Amino acid sequence: DLDDEGIPYNRKIKVGIMVETPAAALTASMLARDVEFFSIGTNDLTQYTLAVDRGNELVSTLYSSVDPAVIRLIRTVIQDAHKARVDVNVCGEMASEPESVMLLLGLGIRKLSMAAPMIPEIKQIIRSVTIEECNKVARKVLGMNSERQISGFLRDAARKILPEAF
Repeated sequence: DLDDEGIPYNRKIKVGIMVETPAAALTASMLARDVEFFSIGTNDLTQYTLAVDRGNELVSTLYSSVDPAVIRLIRTVIQDAHKARVDVNVCGEMASEPESVMLLLGLGIRKLSMAAPMIPEIKQIIRSVTIEECNKVARKVLGMNSERQISGFLRDAARKILPEAF
């Protein structure tokens, strides 16, 4: 449209998408053909995957970004992005949860977007682990089949590194 109207613009600006629905996650390999980056919006992806309104007190306790279905969708997006050589990052609450950082790193995430107050804690965790340790965490989590099991495991792993956060 800008070309049609003769309006100058930066032709090198990167174009990306938010991956916030199961449909987008499951078609990430196709969507990757048209973009240079994905940003996985974990709040909406979790809500839509689990069909749980996190703002509704009657069902909000069922909302969990470490539900196996959510984790598998995130892994799918990351794998498809890497195959297509598309940058991928994570935003939303999951990116700023100390217990989720090692899992995200182990799944292949290298960019996180979070509220500024969470940066020191997340940075401390990242500096305290190796990618191989994170890969082991991710492999173990991918073998688990319940949110409760995953949540407990991730909390225990993070507590060893940053006990004051718990």
